Amino acid sequence: MSASQTEDSNAKPEAPAEHFDVLVIGAGIAGIGAARGLQENCPGKTYVVLDAMESFGGTWHCHTYPGIRSDSDLYTFGYKFKPWIGNPIASREAILRYLGEVIDEYDLDKNFRYGHRVQSADWDSKYQIWTLRVDTGTHVQTFTGNFLWMCPGYYRHSKGYQPDWPDADKFEGTFVHPQTWPDGLNTQDKRVIVIGSGATAATLVPALAGKCKSLTMLQRSPTYFVPAENRNRLANMLREIEIDEQTIHEIVRKKYVYDQGRFLQKTLTHPDEATEDLLKPLREYLTQDQIDEHFTPKYRPWHQRIAVVPDGDLLKAIRDGEAEIVTDHIDRFDETGIHLKSGRHVEADIVVTATGFSMNVMGDIEMKVDGAAVDFADVITYRGFMYTGVPNMAAMFISYLRAASYTLKVDLVVDVVTRLLNHMDETGSSMVEVALRPQDQGMELEPLINPKIFNPGLLQRHLHELPKCGDKEEWRLSQDYWTEKDVLPTLDFTAPEFVYSKETADA
Repeated sequence: MSASQTEDSNAKPEAPAEHFDVLVIGAGIAGIGAARGLQENCPGKTYVVLDAMESFGGTWHCHTYPGIRSDSDLYTFGYKFKPWIGNPIASREAILRYLGEVIDEYDLDKNFRYGHRVQSADWDSKYQIWTLRVDTGTHVQTFTGNFLWMCPGYYRHSKGYQPDWPDADKFEGTFVHPQTWPDGLNTQDKRVIVIGSGATAATLVPALAGKCKSLTMLQRSPTYFVPAENRNRLANMLREIEIDEQTIHEIVRKKYVYDQGRFLQKTLTHPDEATEDLLKPLREYLTQDQIDEHFTPKYRPWHQRIAVVPDGDLLKAIRDGEAEIVTDHIDRFDETGIHLKSGRHVEADIVVTATGFSMNVMGDIEMKVDGAAVDFADVITYRGFMYTGVPNMAAMFISYLRAASYTLKVDLVVDVVTRLLNHMDETGSSMVEVALRPQDQGMELEPLINPKIFNPGLLQRHLHELPKCGDKEEWRLSQDYWTEKDVLPTLDFTAPEFVYSKETADA
């Protein structure tokens, strides 16, 4: 929290404190899942969900760039308990509608507080309580709680990532980052360059195709894309024979998980065959020269994320001449566009920097334990959802960035955290933390995610800020859903890495 933020909050009136059993921060996919889990699995507990934005949805609320959609299927990106009915790759509007239905169906809204920006979170071991200071815009409010559940996502929504290109300040056109897309931006009769090669660029280009004077997708290096029809034939067949939607959802979800796991294994054991599997469908749209130059990455599949291109829309835009793809490096900007290392100059009126996002760590919230600031770069993760030295806190921070959907981990973490809370009640415990066992002392520490296995730019830019992993299974952030789906539901909360306290001080 900056000095100016502190001054602003100190100048605002204070509201009476409120107490809840569980404080949930974030009203996106994880926070909504946590609320539903608490209500269903811990019905006797009080909870509140705090979010800085004016409505639910997290990333899906604040990102509004043209064509925004999921980059993985909604049968696994949706919750296990809520059937997805629609195309596998879904628009922002469809996802928000789905999340809104969850809130309505489980009557969660009464527990949500929007426009509540959490500035600090302080744990007091003497009283075994968390205290949050929250800026509501009009006043500062204190919330206290026995347990803190962090679900803030990992994108810093205030500003996306943009490289520092030479002479960018000379460009006389308009820079636009997808994360802060301006209302009413007119691209008609404009020369538009979209810089980037990830899922955001692959979404923007077909959405802008035919709506610009010229449209260029400029990338430093190719990315793997999967053109696939945006429907699920198995789901549609099951509907035809009148199978109920929950059963369809469970079957199709398992099928997606099974197929994803098989393909991930193939990329590890037979990477050349996996690469051919990915490149073969592109030949339906593009020439071999185009594929070789612009769509054949130098890395093996799943070293970075693979994005689905629904119905091949990006490839069709390139094939039909509505968009051009250029693989080159930026040398410098000038007043009218970009000079490339190859010597080519690409003119532009609008440059869209689909160059990635910035990561926040635990919502950029100032966090203390017994008065000492917590630096999450110095803690060790327990299976990616608890952290050494931070009592009575769980987090849905980073999940399966490689081959599986975020919500698969959300579902697992919701179940395990609510089981842990119930276990604490059953044993009369008021505090829990994870701690290294004697056999863990001196173990070699590693980055949260091994860059040799998975190394997208978002992670590489922030890896030094993130918690560490150990060399044992308990102290790792797994990227293997196919193992965790069997392990997390059976965790033994009496294991020595869980340390409890039953004593609290009198207020």
